[in-house]
Amino acid sequence: MRVAATAFASVLTLTSAYVLYSEGTATRRLEAQVQASERERERLETDIAVLRAERAHLSRPARIEPAARALGMRMPEPGEHISLELLLSGPDVDRVERRR
Repeated sequence: MRVAATAFASVLTLTSAYVLYSEGTATRRLEAQVQASERERERLETDIAVLRAERAHLSRPARIEPAARALGMRMPEPGEHISLELLLSGPDVDRVERRR
């Protein structure tokens, strides 16, 4: 009976060791994936911050105005704009042209 109990305990010990080893390996693999995901998230957050800064820089009026003037654009003078109400009422082009 002692030999059977010792053999059973030995098999149980080896089985437990194998299960713990495989779980440890799976845990390390998951930890590596989580760390990789965190590094990717940090990289993407940095990219987003850089893109926001670039957008803020590129949309500055002081930067856009010289480029617009170089293209021949200018500020509209009084009377050259069309009211929003007129646009929303759906006029045809002739009516808009006659109003000017």
